[in-house]
Amino acid sequence: MRTVKEVSELTGISVRTLHYYDEIGLLKPSQCTEAGYRLYDDKAMERLKQILFFREFDMPLKEIHRILQDSDLDRNQILGMQKAMLMKKRDRLDRLIGSIDRMLKGEQDMDFEVFGKEELEELYQAMTANMTEEQKKVICGKYGSMEAYRESFLKDVGSEQAQKNFQKVVEWYGDKESAMEAGTNPKNPEIFSAYQNRMEQIMKRLAQKKGTDVSSFEVKSLMGEYDFVAKQLYQMKDVSKMALELADLYKKNEQVIAAQDAQYGEGASSYLADAIRAFYQK
Repeated sequence: MRTVKEVSELTGISVRTLHYYDEIGLLKPSQCTEAGYRLYDDKAMERLKQILFFREFDMPLKEIHRILQDSDLDRNQILGMQKAMLMKKRDRLDRLIGSIDRMLKGEQDMDFEVFGKEELEELYQAMTANMTEEQKKVICGKYGSMEAYRESFLKDVGSEQAQKNFQKVVEWYGDKESAMEAGTNPKNPEIFSAYQNRMEQIMKRLAQKKGTDVSSFEVKSLMGEYDFVAKQLYQMKDVSKMALELADLYKKNEQVIAAQDAQYGEGASSYLADAIRAFYQK
């Protein structure tokens, strides 16, 4: 048996983190002494190793808990899953190393693939799983069948330009795994719609403040609400990169400026950009 302090020193995980894992049921101690000290046996240490491996891929704790609690998955299946994740990461690193080697040799081509074929297929399956029957009918009417739509989708998202766009999305989310998590586990449509409506109301209220100093308390309060809703809407831990890029569009893209001003009033696009920049720029 190891104490929580010994486990912390052995793994580099803080005592507070181990306590938190206990609180959420992710890693329970094997037993507690009469004095309340947590003790961990070899089985608990193996579970901790599995948790730490999944965390290497920035997998949310809730998802790790779900996987480890799945009674249909035994130890070898979990190890197989982890091996597959590691192989995907290795393949991605091999592609990047190969691209750098070619660039060092003076070659100009760059491998822009962010998501591989299996991941794109996973995105497609997640997307169609959340479609209504009416939406599928519309797609079938346009493409002839869902299979024809699938082929078209995979071709489009596999293009170099699409992969460049995916790279931008990965930058917004902070890492590839978080972007995949958001793409394959979308929010309930009703919840998503509610957040969309709330975001639109915030934008309207911000636009109505046009002429007010963007550093004022009232504008910053609205931007604080904007930040919270955006994180929920897009399932991001940090929306600052995305918001600042939107601000650039609000200032420089004529089509975006026209659309924003048409929706929220003349000059709204520029003011919204200023409010976003004032809130997120360091």
